Amino acid sequence: MNGASTGSRPGPVTIRGAVLERIGAERPYARSAPLRVQELTLDPPGPGELLVRIEAAGLCHSDLSVVDGNRVRPVPMLLGHESAGTVEAVGPQVSDVAPGDRVVMVFLPRCGECAECRTEGRLPCSRGSAANNAGELLGGGRRLHRAVGGRAPGTPGAGDETGAGAGTPTLEDVHHHLGVSGFATHAVVDRRSVVRIGADVPAGVAAVLGCAVLTGGGAVVNAARPGPEDDVVIVGLGGVGMAALLVARALTAGTVTAVDQQESKLDLARRLGADRALTPQQAEEAGVRAGAVIEAAGHPRAFETAVRLTAPGGTTVTVGLPAPGSLAEISPLALTAEARTIVGSYLGSAVPSRDIPRFEQLWREGRLPLEELISGTIGLDQVNEGMDRLADGLAVRQVIEF
Repeated sequence: MNGASTGSRPGPVTIRGAVLERIGAERPYARSAPLRVQELTLDPPGPGELLVRIEAAGLCHSDLSVVDGNRVRPVPMLLGHESAGTVEAVGPQVSDVAPGDRVVMVFLPRCGECAECRTEGRLPCSRGSAANNAGELLGGGRRLHRAVGGRAPGTPGAGDETGAGAGTPTLEDVHHHLGVSGFATHAVVDRRSVVRIGADVPAGVAAVLGCAVLTGGGAVVNAARPGPEDDVVIVGLGGVGMAALLVARALTAGTVTAVDQQESKLDLARRLGADRALTPQQAEEAGVRAGAVIEAAGHPRAFETAVRLTAPGGTTVTVGLPAPGSLAEISPLALTAEARTIVGSYLGSAVPSRDIPRFEQLWREGRLPLEELISGTIGLDQVNEGMDRLADGLAVRQVIEF
């Protein structure tokens, strides 16, 4: 990186990142290459912001949903929201984080002031959500830019020696992804988008704490809240579902059942401690019912399965994000007659500053083997191929290492 500083406030720096150029590109992404790795200019951290050197970033379905068009975001956008790294510089008005601190990024900052922030994680921050939808940081605006047109200053044909002239490129803003943009060598983020972690946490583990574990584990502890002897069912075994399985296994002595269509994921669930690992049809034929059921697939059929597997008096927690317009069919009579509850849970109904340290400590105690979530590591230049594997269901969590 050019221009980094841990003392006085640095100037703009040059980074490499994976920018989504267009939404809805044809598969395979390895050929259509909707994400293009390129150089960008990153502004120095402003008031309340941090410059972070990214160590690792996970590929999540929330990234894929932007690539394939299920979640429409403004482009160009530097993708990536599940990441961790080391603070290299801090902006004005930051006093509780210092250069050298290691941090986990979280994809929905909490302003701490709006009515939604007073719900203890049940509702997403309204200011954070608005900033995410606009492709901005919580403090407003964008810190990412790239040159378009002409040639870079100082190169032949770029105009005079100052870089002025017809050949001079102009700078185009690039949108932030969920306040993070972690598919890059560095990021500037709002202080409220990070949680400090210990130096002993491996980079890949730190990254998945910020999304997969916070979302899946949070759905268990904050929304379903099973008792120490309660049975739990997890429907959908991607990164979020597997994280929910690990947390449920760590916190309850009841039966934990994993449900998915793919046998490879059922095999992994057994290795991670599931008492039973079944397809949806097998689970229903076996009469599986539990008081706490987590749906993490983001598909209406999976949601219907989760509701059917919920015991009388139990709670179905839906944490997956289906495509807009998706519809599910359930029986209102069953909900009433069996006193069942359905709960929507965004980001695991979590307060990151409260919940990430809890999961970090469970990992440190050996009760939460988060390394098992990581199905492989890739380089930044392999991000399109990684999206193909994610879309094909061939990976739980791929992690980009920097």
